[in-house]
Amino acid sequence: MIPFLILTAAPARASADPSAPGAYPVGYADVSVSASGRSFGARVYYPATSAGNGTAVASGQFPVTAFGHGFFQSISKYASLGSHWASWGTITIMPTSQGGLFPSHSAFADDLNAALTWMVSQNSTSGSRFNAHVRTNRLGLSGHSMGGGASVLAAARNSSVRTVTNLAAAETNPSAKAAAATTAVPMQLVAGSNDTVAGPSGHQIPIYNAKLAPKQLRTIVGGFHCGFTDSGGIGCDSGSISRATQQAITRRVTTTWLLHYLHDDTTQYDAVWGTSARNDPAVQFLGVQ
Repeated sequence: MIPFLILTAAPARASADPSAPGAYPVGYADVSVSASGRSFGARVYYPATSAGNGTAVASGQFPVTAFGHGFFQSISKYASLGSHWASWGTITIMPTSQGGLFPSHSAFADDLNAALTWMVSQNSTSGSRFNAHVRTNRLGLSGHSMGGGASVLAAARNSSVRTVTNLAAAETNPSAKAAAATTAVPMQLVAGSNDTVAGPSGHQIPIYNAKLAPKQLRTIVGGFHCGFTDSGGIGCDSGSISRATQQAITRRVTTTWLLHYLHDDTTQYDAVWGTSARNDPAVQFLGVQ
């Protein structure tokens, strides 16, 4: 008998520009996560055969990234990023937990890891739309602000995580800085130079300095805290570039990182670590491999 072989999917290549959508249509599904003793709702964006709610997953197996929202922010404010990563072949799960006025950063980190555990279990769950579609050894973490700090905490607790990329990661309680000092997986911190909510000097730079290599801090020139979300709100700041410009840069920088570390795409090396990354006029580079 010829053994059954499940092939992993190659990264989508609709455009050479990683800030533009990838080749996959994007499906999404609201799910109930139950894993590691935790239960919460989440939205999953995934590469699909056609765009829409609950459509079939595209052929192949795909890496997974769990994304944590910012303080008192709805996951709907990150829909464009979740959809974008999915269009390039990364399943993205966004827990809705810890959304109140008194969130637990530690619990949010555990929720992010539970989301990854749940997605891995779906790969072998009969009847799940994700059955045989999850690349279980390619797991990532991400988040914005509070969720970015929680992603650092989560990485320190989860040996199955392969990489982290986050946006305006905030120092948390317990300390993301302290957690970074014990975390060896490649980590990309994306910051905004004009962030007045959780700016680089008090948040991303201390986390970066504490982090073990490989590590990278990419600071978007003129970027602002709320420029990482799809819309603003009470207490939002502003920058010297538009939200649309900042989000395009964010998509480009984070997508190449995920392609490099979760999709094993060696062609992204220059955009992640090489001359193109170091000489990018829109993004200040600081990094150690």
